[in-house]
Amino acid sequence: MSEASAGSRGTAVHFGAGNIGRGFVGLLLHNAGYRLVFADVAAPLIDAINATPSYTVHEVGQGGVDHVVDGYAAVNSATNEAELVDRIAEAEIVTTAVGPTILKFVAPAIARGIAARPAGAGPLAVMACENAINATDILEAEVRAAAAGEGLDDAAVDARAVFANTAVDRIVPTQDPSGGLDVRVEPYFEWAIEQGPFGDEVPDIPGVTWVDSLGPYIERKLFTVNTGHASAAYFGRRAGAEKISDALAMPEVRAKVEAVLAETKSLLVAKYGFAPEQQQAYVEKILGRFANPELPDPVERVGRAPLRKLSRHERFVGPAAELAERGMPADALLEAMGAALAFDAPDDEEAQRLQAMLAGGSTDEALVEEITGLSAAHPLHGVVAARVKEARAAQPD
Repeated sequence: MSEASAGSRGTAVHFGAGNIGRGFVGLLLHNAGYRLVFADVAAPLIDAINATPSYTVHEVGQGGVDHVVDGYAAVNSATNEAELVDRIAEAEIVTTAVGPTILKFVAPAIARGIAARPAGAGPLAVMACENAINATDILEAEVRAAAAGEGLDDAAVDARAVFANTAVDRIVPTQDPSGGLDVRVEPYFEWAIEQGPFGDEVPDIPGVTWVDSLGPYIERKLFTVNTGHASAAYFGRRAGAEKISDALAMPEVRAKVEAVLAETKSLLVAKYGFAPEQQQAYVEKILGRFANPELPDPVERVGRAPLRKLSRHERFVGPAAELAERGMPADALLEAMGAALAFDAPDDEEAQRLQAMLAGGSTDEALVEEITGLSAAHPLHGVVAARVKEARAAQPD
């Protein structure tokens, strides 16, 4: 990535000043020459950013280098909305890394910023960089609803903003609490953005992969990176590993993760026509990233929120259901789902809720639909019910 002077291409407002915001999306926007403005609700973090002239993104692992980020500002979006709206009104780009469920809360400020854009300003590029399929579509719907309250109809929004879906991929592990604003990340990253909405005015952001159709890239990432990462966490925790790299160093865990990714590979090849050798090379690269010992990622961090990860269109049930519908095997994915059902981390609210559901009075069949969204008519329902039964039997008395 080439470094660029901050602000030479105008302003980029990024919602979410956490590790992904500073260590991935914000870094690429800074290197592209945009002056960064971080927006967040965490007052201590905002104060630290405004009091610190620069921070360093440390790429750890083979080929990693350090990147210094400077020339930025930060706005508390909870207490200083007026300044935030002004920043958005003058910006070229708005991005988010806040989590899909938080998008509805940032949308009103974006809508007000769009409404406040000066006459003659170019359209604002709005992109949600979340671990969710077509997250920008979710954000766009919320922005348009909020814009209506500002007196803007859809045509007015179309004239002032462009919305593009993205897919993001970079491992940012748990950080050293003494590291300040610095962020440790892996050297690898991928930021794919659909270029169609921009027409002939595609933003110049070095490092971005511009694609005509984002769907294959989103599912390739979700069903390889996210499925593989979570599988390593759940199988690893069951085997007693504390970190993902430790889990991948265990031959029995690695074999199980490889089996899971062999099944998702078969789906992606059948569904999108990826060359088998191309997808296998992608799988090997992903496994190498997970095994990086310089990224000490705890299995409990990666495995948290098991109910979300076990939901209908997420990393396990999504590909397993499609494989079953195609008459293709999904045995390894089902085993990973069984390991996920056993995840009982005491500090994770979803894990505790999942264990309470398993201990409750619902039937195995009813729990399948409640947890995974699979109807009784789905070909996967019966075998998932068997996994639920096993998980309930293994619970402590």
